[in-house]
Amino acid sequence: MAQTEGNRSSRAGEPAPPTACPACLESTDSKTEPREGRQEGGSAKTGEWQSASDAPAVPERANQGAETRPRDWSWVETSIWTECMLAALDNGVQGSKWFSLIDKVARADTLRLAWEKVARNRGAAGVDGQSAEKFAAHAETYLQELEQALKRGEYRPLPVKRVDIPKGPGQTRPLGIPAVKDRIVQTALKRVIEPIFEREFHDSSYGFRPGLGCKAALREVDKQLKGGHTHVVDADLKSYFDSIPHDKLMARVEERISDGRILDLIRAYLAQDVMKGLERWTPTAGTPQGAVISPLLANLYLHPLDVLMAAKGYRMVRYADDFVVLCRTADEAAQALAEVRAWVEGNGLTLHPDKTRLGDCQDAGQGFDFLGYRFEAGKRWVRKKSPKALKDKLRSKTGRTHGTSLSRIIEEINPILKGWFGYFKHAHRLEFSRLDGFIRRRLRALLRKREKRPGMGRCHADHVRWPNAFFAEQGLFTLYGAHAMASQSRC
Repeated sequence: MAQTEGNRSSRAGEPAPPTACPACLESTDSKTEPREGRQEGGSAKTGEWQSASDAPAVPERANQGAETRPRDWSWVETSIWTECMLAALDNGVQGSKWFSLIDKVARADTLRLAWEKVARNRGAAGVDGQSAEKFAAHAETYLQELEQALKRGEYRPLPVKRVDIPKGPGQTRPLGIPAVKDRIVQTALKRVIEPIFEREFHDSSYGFRPGLGCKAALREVDKQLKGGHTHVVDADLKSYFDSIPHDKLMARVEERISDGRILDLIRAYLAQDVMKGLERWTPTAGTPQGAVISPLLANLYLHPLDVLMAAKGYRMVRYADDFVVLCRTADEAAQALAEVRAWVEGNGLTLHPDKTRLGDCQDAGQGFDFLGYRFEAGKRWVRKKSPKALKDKLRSKTGRTHGTSLSRIIEEINPILKGWFGYFKHAHRLEFSRLDGFIRRRLRALLRKREKRPGMGRCHADHVRWPNAFFAEQGLFTLYGAHAMASQSRC
């Protein structure tokens, strides 16, 4: 940061780096474990949304400015971001650009911490066929090779392996799988540059950010709806991760980073070849979904939209490329959509014509889906796809030919049910009773099969023989019961 010698991007006329203590900036004494940003918990009470009767025709100033949320740097890796660097980050650096960052990426400590995170996440092997387990067998040797290649400027990322993963009935979405060594370098790179951009990211952005997440975004949506902002712009960016213009994205990176080797490293990741079977091609736009660095770059590209909408007084809540704008009136929502459309088209992106819509979510049939929930007619429901995905998972555990004991099956499905409830506990209570009934029918059908009796566990005799209380005694987690207990605790 404080040294420019050997920096290929230092040119005449560029602002000088800040004059901070070089020894402190380059210190490697602090080698604590990284403090990852955690998903926020908490809850927002469900209920009817009340609209204000005196809704203004134009949006009032939105209280979502970047200055409203205090910055918490507890998540940064202190062996990289020392106290002097964080102070410079908070106070601003001369010229607003950061220099000499590649040495921090290439440090042995940084790469080792990055490898530990990659190892915890595991993941599939890339095009070279090397899994995390295989890398672990010779990790120190491989990390030293990566360190030297980065320091000498000889590191080159391998092509990204492209696979298609199920998205819905008859649908798939592409996923990029970088090689393990590339995931390590990307993780190291992200840890070095993320605080630079995180300092400026807007409070309306919740996706893939330290200390934030889906629950925080949903709480904000619930708050705005209860405040009368029920006319909603439900926007969908068409193939966003595949269509981000590289030149405009790099221009935004260069506004804050002036280390030429860091910039070259990011360009190399954007231009990584993609391999699918025997096919190989070079992308001309977008960031590969599945790459470690992609969410940060995707947030960076949409940051100006966050700033624009807040400056014009709109309440926007964004999670990566999924966002809604919550307004008081239909006219305000139409104006907000026009602003979004103009910005999107001016920045090389496209709104999906069939999935972008306006509506008053107080009215039946005009609700919107956001982060797994359906907001409609004053209530929160679970989006249709979410129960289906849960049922599919439960079917695989409760087949009638399943050979394990009932107690073992319940042990296997309880964590699934608890995890699902933990996220969807604010949905309408009817969602839970329906799913509880589905689960018990599956288990009754399984018990009938073991008695060599055909049937699907729906008859009255089966309910008498294996009542709900029977499954409760076996320890089956019930969604409706958990919801009732949670509701009582909030009273």
